[in-house]
Amino acid sequence: MTDYRLFGADTSPYSLKVRAFLRYKGLAFDWISRSRANEADFQANAQTVATVPLLISPSRPVSQDSTAMLAALEADHPEPSAVPDDPACAVLALMLEDYGDEWLNKCMFQQRWGQSPDREAAALRVLTQLYDGKLPRARKAPLKQIAERMAARLPLVGAEVENWQTLENAWRRFASHLNDHLKDHLFLFGGRPSVADFAIAAQFQQMLLDPTPAAWLQDRAPFLVAWCEHMEDPHVGGPFEDLAALGETLAPLFTQELSVTYLPWASANAASASRNKKRFSVTLGDGVFEQSTQRYAARSFQSVRAALARSADNTPLQDFLEATGGRRYLT
Repeated sequence: MTDYRLFGADTSPYSLKVRAFLRYKGLAFDWISRSRANEADFQANAQTVATVPLLISPSRPVSQDSTAMLAALEADHPEPSAVPDDPACAVLALMLEDYGDEWLNKCMFQQRWGQSPDREAAALRVLTQLYDGKLPRARKAPLKQIAERMAARLPLVGAEVENWQTLENAWRRFASHLNDHLKDHLFLFGGRPSVADFAIAAQFQQMLLDPTPAAWLQDRAPFLVAWCEHMEDPHVGGPFEDLAALGETLAPLFTQELSVTYLPWASANAASASRNKKRFSVTLGDGVFEQSTQRYAARSFQSVRAALARSADNTPLQDFLEATGGRRYLT
């Protein structure tokens, strides 16, 4: 048995995020695809929620939070680094990680479970995983049950029907600008991956499993597709670059996407959570977006704001956020 054990699923973006990070760090680990066969072992280690990923490590408590996992692994195994050398880029990486985890995930979830044939294909993958690759003969009923159960969760993540067009516009817009950025850079911040790369690639890797978004990405974003393949087991290709070298193609990700969707949404969600409100609405670039308050996302965004507050005297960072329209949502 290795020092690390990772319970996960190939259908879980957060599982892929952590698995790729362990590979990048060169750490030996057991990948345990959650199934009926190992459910008792999983439940014996699960903490507050019965979801993957679940990481068992030699020196830390069991964790089921992918962001906390990456932070702990980075602290315990600092090389090869996943933290940009430029302090401004380090903060932007945390912001983009949160974007991937909390906003882009909505887009992925809507694409997978909100439409056909994606929903049916995903249900088949889930059932295959649960049965360790050996599908039961009577599969029609469980496939229908999986699809209906996951579709029922769409409102819980904010992927309600009224929000679908906003979400579709968002991921396509972001993918187009990220594809442009990756034409000139191996990763988001230069020659090696940051936590942002792991978070965002994991969401797009899932979209590449689903017929509808996969067709769009393969046709419109070939550099992004190649990056997703590389991010399954990434390796250092060079040094990190500073914000001055990255700004020309990094800025549109913020100007055209983060500052018109994720940042105003995250700010409104955090305000709603602080007032103990059950629902909130916010006007984004594509119209009104309404959903249930997400308390974990509010805490996660507070961490981003705290990182920015610690960099209040970083002029290049503050100037970048002001110029790209996001600074007003981060105070």
